Amino acid sequence: MTGLPDVWNKDTPPPGIDYIGKDVRWAETVTCYRLGTTQGRGISIGEGSVIFEYVRLVTGDLLLNLNADIKIGNQVWINTGAYLSGEGGLYIGDKVLIGPGAKLLSAGHVIDGPPQAVIDHGLTYGAIHIGDGAWIGAGACILQGRNIGEGAVVGAGAVITKDVDPFSIVAGNPARFIRWRKGFEPKTSLLKRILKARSLIF
Repeated sequence: MTGLPDVWNKDTPPPGIDYIGKDVRWAETVTCYRLGTTQGRGISIGEGSVIFEYVRLVTGDLLLNLNADIKIGNQVWINTGAYLSGEGGLYIGDKVLIGPGAKLLSAGHVIDGPPQAVIDHGLTYGAIHIGDGAWIGAGACILQGRNIGEGAVVGAGAVITKDVDPFSIVAGNPARFIRWRKGFEPKTSLLKRILKARSLIF
């Protein structure tokens, strides 16, 4: 017993999955909420990825929702109890770490105006992109429409309401910039462009 799920070695992907790469480790308790079929969209998992126990993958009905899609890159580790919403599109690069209990939420609910019950309102959508080599900490929550840059680190329990720059470390609720990863600090000119884009300097 290694503590890792077994390699999926069947001829067909698990139920609800469109494509599963070579040497993917897949826990039996992973669940999918996915309806309908369509060409080019669905749920795909790249080679050498590891999907731990009680992970939940959600696209909803692909025929009713043209945004729905989940693409997971190669050598991605998704730890226990993570919730991945692809209703608005979810695109995870290679060698990404997703901590236990993390929530990636590409859809939400309209909340203003009648009717009173939020469940009776429509949905909102926004694709999430996670760059290669990023780390999403345990219990972090990434809201719809956000981009996590290459090599970025999202601290445990952070709530991401804005895009996260490559190789930066963010933490808190709402998440705030902490520092750059050592050895990956941007050159001065790039840093100035980033800060100017954020209206922090003029």
